[in-house]
Amino acid sequence: MPEPNQYQVKTLKIDGKDVSAAENQTILEVARENGINIPTLCYLEGLSGLGACRLCVVEIKGNNKLLPACVTQAQEGMEVTTNSEKLQDFRKLVLELLFTERSHVCAVCVSSGHCELQSLAQELGVTHMTVPYLHVKCEVDGSHPRFVVDHNRCILCARCVRVCDEVEGAHTWDLAGRGISTRTITDLREPWGESQTCTNCGKCVKVCPVGALSEKGKGVSEMVKAEFLPYLEQMREGRGR
Repeated sequence: MPEPNQYQVKTLKIDGKDVSAAENQTILEVARENGINIPTLCYLEGLSGLGACRLCVVEIKGNNKLLPACVTQAQEGMEVTTNSEKLQDFRKLVLELLFTERSHVCAVCVSSGHCELQSLAQELGVTHMTVPYLHVKCEVDGSHPRFVVDHNRCILCARCVRVCDEVEGAHTWDLAGRGISTRTITDLREPWGESQTCTNCGKCVKVCPVGALSEKGKGVSEMVKAEFLPYLEQMREGRGR
């Protein structure tokens, strides 16, 4: 039997456009269904929402806070603004903070030209930094026989954590630490190559939006990431044979 209110339809406005939403749909899901672009980095269709990157924040009439569209449910009568000068300035600042917290030198990155962070910077017009670089030096773990994790390029989107847990069921990856010391870790901070839980599936590498996770042997601009949902369907079909 369907859950109560599963098919209840809500009506709201997004950027002045009348739209409808099913029960439990987020603002981001409704916006994308109606061809309204809201930039994201941590969000990936097929994985749970997290609201970590804050790039998808929107304005809601009557609320003085900016709310993340990926984890905010659509409500009856909402009036949502997805693109204003205030939001543009906020998103540019978020991108600048991501660029300056660690090392994102596009010219020497394996994901250059295929990087979501780089693409968003171009889309939103981030041409220079107005905040100082922190010059944090992070470790590079090449202990895995197939893959490399470069923490200097990690943006802590937790896509790898979620795909490993929710899709592969291994939960090899997690986040540890606080603030600028936060890192993605494998198992109990063991080198990736020594992990007892990693299945070597490569899903974490496929969903990484930047050059933090890559395949060994890839040079500059060679790390092309597959779209997650088609890739996931192929993996499931292959296992079912």
